[in-house]
Amino acid sequence: MAKLVCIVCPRGCALDITEARDGFHVTGNTCKRGEQFALSEMTRPMRTICSTVRTTLPGVPVIPVRVSGEIPKDRIFDVMAQIKGACLHQAAPRGTVVIRDVLGLNVDVITTSDLETHEKGETCHE
Repeated sequence: MAKLVCIVCPRGCALDITEARDGFHVTGNTCKRGEQFALSEMTRPMRTICSTVRTTLPGVPVIPVRVSGEIPKDRIFDVMAQIKGACLHQAAPRGTVVIRDVLGLNVDVITTSDLETHEKGETCHE
């Protein structure tokens, strides 16, 4: 048996999940979305990531980024390693793809803020 708090809406239902021969049985949810959340968490938990990417632009050391969709929870550290290795060398408006199809997960790493135009600076260093 597992216990979760549903995060789909502000209600925060206390969910009880039991495993049966035909799958998982969820109780405590007040809507269908709570059941779907619990089943997803038990079978294939997904997450989103927000982080920053380095730039070579003077006065702008990093720019915020996020993944364009959910990724498997067990791939978070792999995706973060890819983000850590990325570097922007030019201005990038919100929504610019920094890493396309990161690790073949069918999501992109995109900017979440506009980066003003600056002259090119030094290269990113490890």
